[in-house]
Amino acid sequence: MSTGELLILGAVAGLTIFLGLPIGRVKDPSMPWRSFLNATAIGILLFLLWDVLSNGIAPVAHALNVAAHHHGSWARFAGLASVFALALAVGLLSLVYYDRWLSSARRAHVGPGAAVPAALATGPIARLSDAQRLSLFIALGIGFHNLSEGLTIGESAAKGEVSLALLLIIGFGLHNATEGFGIVGPMTADAETPTWGFLAVMGLIGGGPTFVGTLIGHSFQNDTVFVGFLALAAGSILYVVMELFHVARKLGHKELVAWGVLLGLLAGFATDLILTAARV
Repeated sequence: MSTGELLILGAVAGLTIFLGLPIGRVKDPSMPWRSFLNATAIGILLFLLWDVLSNGIAPVAHALNVAAHHHGSWARFAGLASVFALALAVGLLSLVYYDRWLSSARRAHVGPGAAVPAALATGPIARLSDAQRLSLFIALGIGFHNLSEGLTIGESAAKGEVSLALLLIIGFGLHNATEGFGIVGPMTADAETPTWGFLAVMGLIGGGPTFVGTLIGHSFQNDTVFVGFLALAAGSILYVVMELFHVARKLGHKELVAWGVLLGLLAGFATDLILTAARV
């Protein structure tokens, strides 16, 4: 497989995320349907949170095991563990404090001392509705996750494992198709229908990094980079899951929420089983 063909297939694997985005354009869904769609997005993201945490901590645990048996360096373990903890904190807390700052800036009275915050608070992200901004945060978290998937594809191809790379592309492509639905989940409860342009940008943010990761992974392999991106993804996904549960409480319909979360989790695990079979 040539490098060009690999990159094209890596891009296809990421862009299947667009398959789930049109559901965000559903007009005026009923309140129970909104609740169910939001809950299904929660289920998908809960699966992704488990997926990125388990994959991100694996190199750290391996470094610990090697060091404990006197076959490796404790410094390497400490470095990987520090990167994981720091990136997880950045992924979570950066969104928490940004949202807090944005809320404060919107409430502030415009005056001489508040001119700069007021100007920043009217930027492109600030002009989004709450649901659209949450969808953006979800897309960012999924983008970090998909970057790590691209690293895996590129690394497999670089090692000459072409058949494994192809199976991973197929598996990640199916996997990413469900992630598009996770991105638009919050907007199903929003009065404002997202434009096709906005959905396209969300798709590029969430799915485009698979192509970038494939390119990087084919050039070099680095556990520290891999761990860092997964931890960033975990932190940001954790934040949006907390926010989506808040939306779910406002929408009500507890039984539908339970079914939606279950469906999202099962969809995530079903696509993950394909990847497991690809690695056998």
